Amino acid sequence: MDVDPARAAALGFPKSRYMFVERERRWLCREIPMERVVSADAITDLYVTGARLRLREALPQDGGAPMRRLTRKVDLDSTTRLLTSIYLMPEEFTLLASLPGLRLQKTRYRLAVADAVVLAIDRFEGALAGLILAEAEFETDAELAAFPTPDFAVREVTDDPRYTGGSLVLNGLP
Repeated sequence: MDVDPARAAALGFPKSRYMFVERERRWLCREIPMERVVSADAITDLYVTGARLRLREALPQDGGAPMRRLTRKVDLDSTTRLLTSIYLMPEEFTLLASLPGLRLQKTRYRLAVADAVVLAIDRFEGALAGLILAEAEFETDAELAAFPTPDFAVREVTDDPRYTGGSLVLNGLP
């Protein structure tokens, strides 16, 4: 999908070189196929009050280096969004973590999948405990459309905005 520059600018992305187009599908799952997991991260997201900003800290369960970033996302439609991120030093992250907002915690499991598709499964914690969502990201609209529903998925929820991180943190389980 080519993004109209005027539309991107109206959504707060005036320079295309600083934005990334994310194509994603999501599924509600009954389980995590642990035998296919190649890595896992403990993730804490802070959805900043009054903004489209998310502060994320991802701690690899294998003891690797933490990833800390600030992201801004805007949906173009249910499968496509514009985003920009900045990676943060620990002291920058600590400063921004004091912003008002709602926190969401989950463990993200990455699965081995062919053809450069990133397939991740999130097991949510706290008030969302029991919820398991898979998501896959794609380089092109054709790849997005052609990708089959994972065998461990119950149903696709890509078109259901109640299953986005921002909605889940604000409204809880659908």
